[in-house]
Amino acid sequence: MATVSVNRLDGAPPLPKGRLLVLGGGYTGQRFGSTLAKRGLAVTLTRRDPPAEGGDDQGGPRWVRFDPAGGVVPSAEDLAGTTHVLITIPPDGSGADPVLTHLAGLLKTLPLTWVGYLSTTGVYGDRGGGWVDEATPEAPGLERSRARLACELAWRRQDMPLQVFRLPAIYGPDRTPFRDLRQGTARLIHKPGQVFCRIHVDDIVGALLHCIGLPAHERPPTLILADEAPCPSSETLGFAAHLLGCKLPEVQSWGSIEAAMSPMARSFWSENRRVSSLLLRQGLGYRLQFPTYREGYRDCLGLRTECSRSGWPEGSRRMPRSR
Repeated sequence: MATVSVNRLDGAPPLPKGRLLVLGGGYTGQRFGSTLAKRGLAVTLTRRDPPAEGGDDQGGPRWVRFDPAGGVVPSAEDLAGTTHVLITIPPDGSGADPVLTHLAGLLKTLPLTWVGYLSTTGVYGDRGGGWVDEATPEAPGLERSRARLACELAWRRQDMPLQVFRLPAIYGPDRTPFRDLRQGTARLIHKPGQVFCRIHVDDIVGALLHCIGLPAHERPPTLILADEAPCPSSETLGFAAHLLGCKLPEVQSWGSIEAAMSPMARSFWSENRRVSSLLLRQGLGYRLQFPTYREGYRDCLGLRTECSRSGWPEGSRRMPRSR
């Protein structure tokens, strides 16, 4: 177990040597790749329809199209020299992993020293509000979570230096309740005993970089990334309203609205668990920049001034914990 708590976002963290490939340049993938590209690492990002701008010559990540349904996959030349890979792409409609289906052979020819796969804490299923950690047996209840677990297992069968990261809800800039509160579309829902877990996108970036910096034998094969504050959604919405100085919407009981919710919305509320990140924080010594949503929401509103002008949050100057 680590004896000193560190954060590789403090000051100028060491960058890995080589080239990073991010398969899936969405919210988290682009945040990770763009952040490292700004610090000088060679980064390739993929998307089905990548933006035209950007590229190595402009100091940003290089975009490559990956659209299996359209018959477009990166070439060996596109991926040459890749040493680190992050996969953020979910299973396809059949439950298969599109990266394994179309790129596994090519990836195995590369000089890879780290492969990260972003999965979900949904693989633990409903626990009635109880705690889970990396040692908890998987018991996915939702079809999409069963597909994720199947993809995890498929990746583990590959001969690659793999780490699986299990994530709860992801929040950060442009992914908070503030817009809905301002527009009057937020919903205050009360379901007795229900809690949700979350992680700030910049702590995903920080934790991934932290793991890359560890010796290979010290990287756990499975790692939960989550903050320290599982809580009801009414609590996070209430704090967001407090920061904005606006009124909360009228409370709605779950029983009165469940039937009118979309199947996807009902699925989110159908499972209840608390996920522990003690292995990340105590076992590996990573110090969260945003230990709870309180620090994270304040930062998203620009209420924290101790951030680097380069866009790299400085964990050593984060706000004190509020609990």
